[in-house]
Amino acid sequence: MPDTLFESELHSLPLLMRGKVRDVYAVGVEHLLIVATDRLSAFDVILPDPIPGKGRVLTELSNFWFDRFADTVADHRVDIPLERILDDAEIEQVEGRAMMVRRLDALPVEAVVRGYVVGSGWKDYQATGAISGIQLPAGLAQAEKLPEPIFTPATKAEAGEHDETIAFERMAGIVGEARAAEIRDVSIGLYRAAADYAAERGIIIADTKFEFGVDAKDNLVLIDEVLTPDSSRFWPADEYDTGMSPPSFDKQYVRDYLETLDWDKAAPGPRLPEDVVANTAAKYAEARDRLIGG
Repeated sequence: MPDTLFESELHSLPLLMRGKVRDVYAVGVEHLLIVATDRLSAFDVILPDPIPGKGRVLTELSNFWFDRFADTVADHRVDIPLERILDDAEIEQVEGRAMMVRRLDALPVEAVVRGYVVGSGWKDYQATGAISGIQLPAGLAQAEKLPEPIFTPATKAEAGEHDETIAFERMAGIVGEARAAEIRDVSIGLYRAAADYAAERGIIIADTKFEFGVDAKDNLVLIDEVLTPDSSRFWPADEYDTGMSPPSFDKQYVRDYLETLDWDKAAPGPRLPEDVVANTAAKYAEARDRLIGG
């Protein structure tokens, strides 16, 4: 298997889209093949240097959590061997990075759960004392644990745009009140279970986002990726403190480097030094190893 994959090239299947990280191929009319590449985006710009092994880490972790939550919520995976649809060279290209899934109607919202006040939530809290319209106790410090996890949904932005945090009532207007309540309750339950599991392994899950679709019978289905360093904020528990944004197992390390450059955060993105690439790859791998083993 190649250590690094910036862009997949599968000629056996029609390419539907290339996202920031994933390439999506059609498998007939009912299924998709999703390939997690090693691309990395920062400030909504895809950087020219991939992070070796990143796509495999995302796939391993997502499969782990999908399996762990199987009794709680259905997921989009299907058991169709790659050998049925790809030739040997293509299998070698994407093995460990590919996920065969059902085609579903994706819901146009992101289900964000926050257990700590940090990132954009910290900025909202400083300005309003609330996040996503949820009033919080006064006097919280940056990165402080919230009394209870909160659900702060967001719209799914078009490519190059930023997601917008919205109130629960607006989400209900988009997907319906009953569906919104179901997504909220499932998401908070998944976050609680994952946070408890990760805490035993020295990782704090500060926040995360889930995505959902619905099948032909209108059942809620967990899709995309789940509780990875790309979709979550993972902190090493032994380095956690309040009053700052703690170090993390995600691309924040790259963002911090980019902030030192004279770059306008518009494409094309700058090249990354070898040590930044290597250290970022190591952070992704360590998160995987702590959570599910090497």
